[in-house]
Amino acid sequence: MANPRGGGQQRGRGGFFGPQSRGGSVPGQRQASRSPNRVRGRGGGRGEGGGRGGGDRRSGSTNSQRERWPDENAQGGGRGGGDGRGRGDRRSGSTHSQRERWPDANAQGRGRGGGGDGRGRGPWRGENKPHVHRPVIRGRPINASLPLRAFGRPGYGITHQNFANYPVPAPVNSIYHPADQQASGSTQGEEPQRGRVEAMRGRGGHGRGRGRGRDGTPDVRKLGYKMLEGLLEKEASEVAITLSSSSGLKNLLEEDTMKSDLVLLICQVLCKAFQSRIDRKNVLHLARVVKDSKFFCYFLPHHVTGMMSEYQQARRDQYPQHLSNIISLLTDVLNMFPHSSVLSVSMLVALLKQSINQLRASGVRILDSTDEDLERVQGLVDHLQEKSREGTLRSDNYSFLADDEDAPPGEEDFRRMSIYPTTEEFHHDQRPFLRPNIMSQSFPNARIYLDTHFRLLREDFVRPLREGVRDILRIQHNDNTGVPLEKRRFDDIRVYRDTRLILPLCTSMGIAYKVQFDPRPLKFVRWENSKRLLYGSLVCLSMDNFETFLFATVADRDPKQLTQGQVNLCFSSESRARMATVQPSDSFLMIETTAYFEAYRYVLEGLQEQDENDVPFQRYIVECNTNVDPPAYLREEGRSYDLSCIMAEGKEKIPPFNPLTPHAWPDEETMGLDESQLQALKLALTNELTIIQGPPGTGKTHVGLKIAQALLENHQAWSHGRPMLVVCYTNHALDQFLEGIHGFLKKGIVRVGGRSNSETLKSFGLRELTRAQNFRKGLPQHLRKAHHEIYTEMEAAEELLKRQTAQLECSLRGVLKEDFLERFISDQHWDSLCLQPVFDGFESVGKKPSMIAEWLGIGSNVFLLGPQLTGAEVADENGAPLEDEELIDIEEEADLIQRERILVDGDHRDKDHQKLKQEEKNIAAMADLMLALNLNDIEPQPDQGHNQTNPEEWQVQGHQKKKRKQMARKELRKTSVLSEDQEKHISDVWSLSLKDRWRLYRLWILRYRTALRTKALEAEQVYQDAADRLNEIRRREDLCVLQQALVVGMTTTGAAKYRQALQELRPRLVIVEEAAEVLEAHTITTLSQACQHLILIGDHQQLRPSATVYDLAKNFNLEVSMFERLVRVNFPYVRLNYQHRMRPCIARLLTPHIYETLENHPSVLEYDNVKGLLTNMFFVEHSQREEEIKDGRSHQNPHEAEFVVKLCHYLLNQEYKPSQITILTTYTGQLHCLRKLMPSPTFSGVKVHVVDKYQGEENDIIILSLVRSNSQRRVGFLNISNRVCVALSRAKMGLYCIGNMDMLSSVTLWSNILNTLRENGQVGPALTLSCQNHPDKQIQASCGNDFKGAPEGGCDQPCQYRLDCGHVCTRMCHPYDAEHKNYKCMKDCPKVLCELNHKCTKRCYQECGKCRILLDKIIPSCQHNQKVPCHQDPETFECKERCQKTLQCGHPCKATCGVSCPSQCMAGVQMQLKCGHIQEEPCYISRDHKKEPNCRTKCGTTLKCGHACPGNCHGCYQGRLHRGCTHKCQKALVCSHQCREPCVRDCPPCSSPCENRCIHSICKKSCGQSCAPCNEPCEWQCPHYSCTKLCHEPCDRPPCLVPCNNTLPCGHRCIGLCGDPCPKKCRICDKDEVTEIFFGDEDEPDACFIQLEDCKHLFETKGMDQYIGLDEGQGAELDQRAIRLKDCPRCRTPIRRNLRYGTHINRSLAAIEMVKKKINGEPAIIKQQQEVLSLQLLEQSNLRNMRKHIPEEFASLQETLKTKDLSLQQLWHLENLMSFLERIGKLKEMRIEHMTPLLGIYKPFSLKLEEALTFLLDRTQRFSDQQVADLERELKRLSYLAELNVRCKMSQLKLQMNVALGTEVQQLRDILEDTLPFSEGLERTVKKMFTELDTKLPRSGLGITDEERVMILKAMELNKGHWYKCPNGHVYAIGDCGGAMEESKCPDCSATIGGANHNLIQDNAVASEMDGAQHAAWSDAANMANFDLINFGD
Repeated sequence: MANPRGGGQQRGRGGFFGPQSRGGSVPGQRQASRSPNRVRGRGGGRGEGGGRGGGDRRSGSTNSQRERWPDENAQGGGRGGGDGRGRGDRRSGSTHSQRERWPDANAQGRGRGGGGDGRGRGPWRGENKPHVHRPVIRGRPINASLPLRAFGRPGYGITHQNFANYPVPAPVNSIYHPADQQASGSTQGEEPQRGRVEAMRGRGGHGRGRGRGRDGTPDVRKLGYKMLEGLLEKEASEVAITLSSSSGLKNLLEEDTMKSDLVLLICQVLCKAFQSRIDRKNVLHLARVVKDSKFFCYFLPHHVTGMMSEYQQARRDQYPQHLSNIISLLTDVLNMFPHSSVLSVSMLVALLKQSINQLRASGVRILDSTDEDLERVQGLVDHLQEKSREGTLRSDNYSFLADDEDAPPGEEDFRRMSIYPTTEEFHHDQRPFLRPNIMSQSFPNARIYLDTHFRLLREDFVRPLREGVRDILRIQHNDNTGVPLEKRRFDDIRVYRDTRLILPLCTSMGIAYKVQFDPRPLKFVRWENSKRLLYGSLVCLSMDNFETFLFATVADRDPKQLTQGQVNLCFSSESRARMATVQPSDSFLMIETTAYFEAYRYVLEGLQEQDENDVPFQRYIVECNTNVDPPAYLREEGRSYDLSCIMAEGKEKIPPFNPLTPHAWPDEETMGLDESQLQALKLALTNELTIIQGPPGTGKTHVGLKIAQALLENHQAWSHGRPMLVVCYTNHALDQFLEGIHGFLKKGIVRVGGRSNSETLKSFGLRELTRAQNFRKGLPQHLRKAHHEIYTEMEAAEELLKRQTAQLECSLRGVLKEDFLERFISDQHWDSLCLQPVFDGFESVGKKPSMIAEWLGIGSNVFLLGPQLTGAEVADENGAPLEDEELIDIEEEADLIQRERILVDGDHRDKDHQKLKQEEKNIAAMADLMLALNLNDIEPQPDQGHNQTNPEEWQVQGHQKKKRKQMARKELRKTSVLSEDQEKHISDVWSLSLKDRWRLYRLWILRYRTALRTKALEAEQVYQDAADRLNEIRRREDLCVLQQALVVGMTTTGAAKYRQALQELRPRLVIVEEAAEVLEAHTITTLSQACQHLILIGDHQQLRPSATVYDLAKNFNLEVSMFERLVRVNFPYVRLNYQHRMRPCIARLLTPHIYETLENHPSVLEYDNVKGLLTNMFFVEHSQREEEIKDGRSHQNPHEAEFVVKLCHYLLNQEYKPSQITILTTYTGQLHCLRKLMPSPTFSGVKVHVVDKYQGEENDIIILSLVRSNSQRRVGFLNISNRVCVALSRAKMGLYCIGNMDMLSSVTLWSNILNTLRENGQVGPALTLSCQNHPDKQIQASCGNDFKGAPEGGCDQPCQYRLDCGHVCTRMCHPYDAEHKNYKCMKDCPKVLCELNHKCTKRCYQECGKCRILLDKIIPSCQHNQKVPCHQDPETFECKERCQKTLQCGHPCKATCGVSCPSQCMAGVQMQLKCGHIQEEPCYISRDHKKEPNCRTKCGTTLKCGHACPGNCHGCYQGRLHRGCTHKCQKALVCSHQCREPCVRDCPPCSSPCENRCIHSICKKSCGQSCAPCNEPCEWQCPHYSCTKLCHEPCDRPPCLVPCNNTLPCGHRCIGLCGDPCPKKCRICDKDEVTEIFFGDEDEPDACFIQLEDCKHLFETKGMDQYIGLDEGQGAELDQRAIRLKDCPRCRTPIRRNLRYGTHINRSLAAIEMVKKKINGEPAIIKQQQEVLSLQLLEQSNLRNMRKHIPEEFASLQETLKTKDLSLQQLWHLENLMSFLERIGKLKEMRIEHMTPLLGIYKPFSLKLEEALTFLLDRTQRFSDQQVADLERELKRLSYLAELNVRCKMSQLKLQMNVALGTEVQQLRDILEDTLPFSEGLERTVKKMFTELDTKLPRSGLGITDEERVMILKAMELNKGHWYKCPNGHVYAIGDCGGAMEESKCPDCSATIGGANHNLIQDNAVASEMDGAQHAAWSDAANMANFDLINFGD
């Protein structure tokens, strides 16, 4: 809104300051000094957002909630920096309101705020500019500048490039500060990945407001007394979460005054909150807020002191408990923050002692425990102060626990041990204390039990790292070999050199870092399959020989990025605290350990937190008691189970029984189980700890599901609202077990863990359930509120981080332009860099796209000589060549391992791909602007059209560019930089060698990155803290889901991670599948204290737990699971004895070698023999050597791989399905070797796995490759009986194995197995292949080539099968398709098809069909000779000759002879239309007089614009309504473009893309929109002059006239001037072109030239200067002074980019902008006019007719008027449209009221009215002069015709009786209903005829003149209200009282008239036109008119 008074001040609070530039100026304040006045303005209305707050906001931009969440509707009021009323001292910057980026957001709120849409007053230090209301512009950049105004929109501020999320910083001195962005980018919304995105309330920047969002989340405000009291009634967890997520707490704790009652209450509430033990991060955050608050440091000590003088007895009575609360509070704070809180706590303790003594002396009874607790706190304080004096108390990570009496001498308590390795462990050669896992007896106690497993587990992952670091340190001190570390082979670690932290990344789990390492030594690594840097792996980084180090885990793994040496790491909390000291240049040595650290960490933390008194089942697990009790819940009286659900089918239902009663159990047959399975079921249901061993194929999963079903069907006995917990070692086993449960339980399952491959379980995943639409609505309010608040905080920190990291990312992608480094370059070096170097009178380089690029030798004119790229290097850059054939899909081992490691979907790659793509696009665009050389740019391919003349030109340029990039990439990898001392001694940077130039550049870039990293640290800490707390809230939300479940499934690692949730969930029943594969520590951390029933299912003789350290596995029994340990101590267990999988010969390999006994079920005796082989099992022995994989410890054996693949193909030819065959191998390296030999078309469906990943699976045929074969006779994994057991027990029908049996025989187990095989002739050097068709043909296959003897799976004999067609099968012998039913004979068909001996022309397998040889035949019906197929009868053939018949119309028939003549003649004839035109139409149309075709004759009328009408006669309605002119306007617009619109009176704003650009940026808007001025410093600089203005302002320096001293690439001198870009032409090389006369002085020897950047034309500078200045003098011609850009004198291209003429260009552009604003209109005026039109549409009575009669058009108008950003032209269009629609609505109303629809006389009126409406609403309607005139004429005609129709209807009888009058009316009607245009002459004729009719056919509708009407009224002498009319308008009168008492008939139309009982018939009415009465004489309305209502009360 404009303020007519100017001056004044605006209310507000908080100052805004912009960053200061090098010159001392503040961007955005350049004009502030011009006007010292203050602007006064009041903006009315409600602020959007709200929130109450003040403060000095030193930010360049305040973006409130709506910028990111456009769909949110919010309500809130208060004070704040958002859109609302407020006070603020604005110094500069821009305040962006909610609507600025998202104009669709709707918000309501009242409040006060600096810069909001609302009323405001306050000092405004901006420029005194007029205040106008501007429309919201969609897509405005975040920091776009707008003039400051009082109506709460952005003011002048820093202008950056147009990047919504990543604004490019101003190049000079404009690096962002965290404080600068404190209020910027504030977004509030729900996390998109968890539940529906709820709409949240609006809120200003800093503030407090009141309101409520749509989901019921209350707005943040200061906590009040009542709310705190209410929290005391809540659970501790809720209290902790509520307080930690509320900014109101911080406001409360920082109050200036605080009453004692409030202090009491706060202490009480905080103590309650600190009791929460599972919300650790939120409690820590809460304690951090408390310890640094004014409450803790001032009010609490003051309150403690004041307690001594308290006199109120009621309050004194509360002091004993209150003192206890204070001491508890101090204890908690001190425990969590020992270093930072020890001083405050020590002071409070001293005060407490005095207060307690004083209170005790005054009679207050102090609690007995108070003194003890206070002494304990004092002891802690003393201890910490001592440690502080020693220097060992350096951080809040210090831990102090009581010594463990069971800990060994000299060893610390395991609960105090660091999970991560320590410095002492790396540098002191001392073995840690370890206890072995006790195998034969019980543990002394639970503490030793936990200590044992903690130390062993920690040592398992620490030792490889510790030993590896020690080896590295040893090598570095004693190495003389010269072999670099990265090329050395270490056993358990991997080394990465030159590792650097690049930039922070925001993930759902917190801050991760992109890390760069040197990938060159690792080119041999196949990252897709490598176990290197897997998700969750632990890495250790050090740069000082491991004196200090950082720990991190791999957060994300992308093989493509790993190839480039990049990986994302997440650092530990201790390491994050040291990140502030890490510089971007710091180069680390990174060590990776092979252990999966995350699994270790979760379990180790769980063991440390486990209370030895709460270890479940201590009686069995620790004490090894073998007397097992029933579950506690089953020991209650009256328990009974109903097992009908698991009975065998067809058996009689059994009644419920008590499972503890042995004789009540049904037998095996009834249950459908074998003896051992039934025994296992009994044991599982009746023992509180059950162990079930299931050897291969015995159905342990089947039994486990029966147990689960029985328990779930009887869940009322044990659940008490708690779920069953199912734990499996792998995701695959978990999926299998839960799918089995889903078979009988369709609801109530929740799967927790990594990604599931099961479609069945997809909807049961925890992440899916928490993302459900209504999930969040069902959560407790405190969780919803906390989630919202913390997520908002996290988003704000992320936005700030993105701005910093985007700039960091750009600096890593290439060489930065010097503009962005100016702040970090000394003034001397900056001046030196900007000066052109001169050697021997010639400058060294030519045109410079970037000064720093030329300086570093990578500019466009520098040709570096060096070795050419080799083919290998090119291949390496372009990527690996594609494989020729598509191979089968074998899941890479890295993916398999990661799938087990990723516990939560959101943990890994949780970013939206679309969002990531957009972020990358933004960064790439920013890099284009910031980088002088972008290493990520893809070189363009040569344009074929441009390179045909010189095909080698592009290749040379491309080669040079590639070399420059290679050099830059190599230099940027280096870490060496110049020291600051060396830097100080440099005076001329151009004099440095290229090597030193790069070292100096790296120093500058180091400073640049360091500045950015420093500014990002605070935001990183905020984000990490918020992420930790948010993840804790998510766990709480997850718990809400888990508590509703019947079955919860987890992997063992997932159970360790969710251990705190499990402690809260308290499941009473736990089933562990694959329990023998789980380390005992994993199992114990899975169990909660509430567990009453544990069922372990597994087989310790198959796979065992896997330990990293072999010594721990063998000597300390770490690889022994709880399952196996309890079996070994004779704990009761059941082993399943009947195997249902393997045929007996295969099962014989397991017994007695692995299992003592194993019975075969009868079903395994019924398998068929394997086809094509002599034996169902065979082991092929060989001696071919294995090959070692370079990366890792894996191996491959190509000989075995080829044999296995050939055997698989052979079996497929035996008609086995691919799904029946599985290839197993014992090493992952063999997988890749196999895959290369298995093309997908042949082997698709065949499964290929490593043995370990196939546990629990089976298949009909197993082919096993053992791989190992070496001279050292190392068998590796094959020495482990468990793995051998799994490998040999997967096959059902056939097992075929290949390996070096001689080497394996050295292992006892293999020796026994081979002995069994040799006894049965099932081992040997060759496998015997037996042909099914020729049994005597056998092939001894010992290698892959031997299978060539059976190419089709049979033998080498031809098939020779005689087919049904008589031919012989051409294939070699094949066992498949023995009957040849699917065989297709490809020989020519020999059959004769007809009597003429014509042979079939198809292939033998194809259907012959009828003979189709063409023969000459006579067609009987017409006797024509035609080519007819042999088989066809001529009578049925359609003759193709032309028909000779004549149609009825006389035209000849054009059809063929064999087709019936058409009924419609298509011959063209001339036809005269009603409009008078003649056109050609088909004959049949010309004879149809009912339907006349549309006239296509060109209209040709000259329109008002002077152009011919483009329409035709029909389209222009016979010339009445002409189409809009389509002639292209092509006028030159002010912007220099041509107008693209069709012929218009006033050209609209230009719609072409804007071509305005400067050296800094490009305008992306359409040309007609106003361009944002560039506020970057002007780049026009030279050694002689420099411009100090901004880029968009006229320059304040003259053009330089000194010739340029640069040397062109050709060696000649530049012909340009100093400070201008060097022309590409040479005076000598391009003499003819340069000296061509244009201005006149081109051939002068000293002439200088300028080359225009827009069109590249060359001009002599003096002449061009004069040409440019023609419009500046007063004597300039009118054409020269026109507002437009100067254009090129040669080609007329507008001059938009030129530094020399920048002053003129900027002035012209400023004038053009003024014209644009004039054309587009003032936004305030547009908005006002828009509101006026909307009001008219709704309120004017004439326009209401439109709503009634043309509702669709009315609704469309109404919707269009709601549109934002309408232009003046659009409003003008809408105004015209409303005007004409109003008139059409009025005509439609007349038609409805006065014209009977069924009468044909009114049809022409209706048709013409619809034609006018159609023409008006046509999408091409532009309301040109011609169209407006046509509409006016047509609507006039329709108005006259409507009036005539109304008069005729009123006087029908008179027209019938007066023939002459009827004739006269018909003549008038003919004129009005004619199709010709309604000319002015016709209008005059019509008016004259109407004048003559006025007496004969009056307008009154009575059919009489007015004189006659008066005479009749006088004669009748009736009062008003006695005259009525019938339904057809005929008038009659009722005498007496005027009320109708009887009915009669109208004499004119026989309609019923009158009525009864003074009531008129419904369709009769009062004839107001007769006497002016509005009511009948007998009516209440008429009676009321007789009274004086005003004085009625008197």
